Amino acid sequence: SGPGYDFQPDCAPDGRHVVFVRYRNDAMELMSLDLESKITSELTRNGGVNVEPRWSPDGTRVAWVSTAGTGHFHVFAGALSPEGLSGAAVWPERRSQTPRYYYSAFDHELSPSWSRDGKELIYVGNPEISYGTGSLWRRALNAGAAPVAVRAEETTWRARPDWSPDGRRVIYASYAGRQWHQLWVTPAAGGDALPLSFGDYDNTGARWSPDSARIAFISNRSGTTEIWLQDMLGGRQQRLDIEQKHYLQPMGRLRLRTVDGEGRALSARVAVLAADGRAYAPDAAWVHADDGFDRSKKMFETAYFHSSGSVELTVPVGAVSVTVWRGLENRIERRSVQIQAGEPLDLAVRVEPLALPAGWADHWLSADVHVHMNYGGSYRATPGRLVGQATAEDLDLVFN
Repeated sequence: SGPGYDFQPDCAPDGRHVVFVRYRNDAMELMSLDLESKITSELTRNGGVNVEPRWSPDGTRVAWVSTAGTGHFHVFAGALSPEGLSGAAVWPERRSQTPRYYYSAFDHELSPSWSRDGKELIYVGNPEISYGTGSLWRRALNAGAAPVAVRAEETTWRARPDWSPDGRRVIYASYAGRQWHQLWVTPAAGGDALPLSFGDYDNTGARWSPDSARIAFISNRSGTTEIWLQDMLGGRQQRLDIEQKHYLQPMGRLRLRTVDGEGRALSARVAVLAADGRAYAPDAAWVHADDGFDRSKKMFETAYFHSSGSVELTVPVGAVSVTVWRGLENRIERRSVQIQAGEPLDLAVRVEPLALPAGWADHWLSADVHVHMNYGGSYRATPGRLVGQATAEDLDLVFN
């Protein structure tokens, strides 16, 4: 727990160490966690964006993606030592001559995955590719190595290939010819791809089990994100049910109601910030965040969720601040409470309308005229869910 936000854990082959990403201080750095001693150590200190760390099969090296040096996304690899992670970009930077719709002229490399012998990486790259994040490539770990195409396909940031432990196959997520991302497998030597999953939802982030018999992946078929498992033979799927959570700090419960002037339940946008500086939300909530903010005023983007009027959430013991918004016609409401362990704390926040000019509502409607219901996000939206979000934002019109 804390400080900052932690992402993308990868467990070492010895089962004792975890490398992960920590976002704080306007940077994303790699960290290491010793599961026995619980000691966390910094691995990078370059002040850039360091993401997608993966252990080598022998557990002595880490490959990751970093903006260090050039400001562009490139695959780095390095060895671990008591001083941290000593590494650099594996391959020299290259500039494509093909014009691009979205990305820099400089080629990027994303989502590295190790070969079984630790001599190669498979990754996503976009040399001379005009649209999408790129195709799947394999490449030896020396500066002069040439990339070899594994799968030529327009991908997005969710492809995230994973090389099988037996060395024969690569699993990745693709929306090829479809609305949704599903799991596909292709030979590591190149060849035709085979779909492994189907459905009107996203299956992404696949990882092989050590014996290559199963995969674990993320599915949003329920709307929110869940971990699912699939047998490679037979295709049986099952959800990984999380029955109990063990916290590293004392926790309490907050029961929050948002109401109108008559005390009736009112849907709204809600942000809950604890004393540790991190945002909290109900377990099943969809968490959103502002895409722009002033870091001189706060450390992180405002993270928020939508409430239909009554929610309960787990938060750290101590001071907690609650902010409630409901569109442009109501005041922003702020409350501070002290959370104790044991019985939940009940808090009701009344949303007060602004004193707007007479007749205002006869001439104006609140609207959002540019919304993508499912477009690269983590959750699976439906028209009904979109209407619920619009209601919480007090919008009269939404153009999907």
